[in-house]
Amino acid sequence: MTADGPLTEDELTAMERRAAAAAPGPWQAWLEGQGIGGESFIQVQPASDVEDEMYLRRFVEGDAVPSRDPRLHADLEFIAAARADVPRLIAEVRRLQATVGRQRGW
Repeated sequence: MTADGPLTEDELTAMERRAAAAAPGPWQAWLEGQGIGGESFIQVQPASDVEDEMYLRRFVEGDAVPSRDPRLHADLEFIAAARADVPRLIAEVRRLQATVGRQRGW
C-alpha cells in the first residue's frame, strides 16, 4: 500500500478481510478515571454477557505509560472506534469510486 494515490481494489479487499477477521463490533473503550477503576481496556462485546476484553500496554522510550495517561486513552478510543469506522470507510470509498467511475464512463 502506498501513502498517496487512490486506494486499489486489492488494498480495499485486504482491509475488508482484516476487519472481517476481527471480533464483531461494536467495541467500547473503558478508561481508568472516567467511570472505572483499575486498568483502561477495550470491551470487545459490550452487548453480550461474555467477558471479552482487550488490555493494551504502551511504552515510550522503554517506560510503561500509566493506564490513566491521555495518550493511552486516545489510542484505546481510536482502536475501539476503528472496529466500526473501518468497514464504513471501506464502503464509502467503494461508493465514491463507483460514482466517479460512472461519471467518467468507466
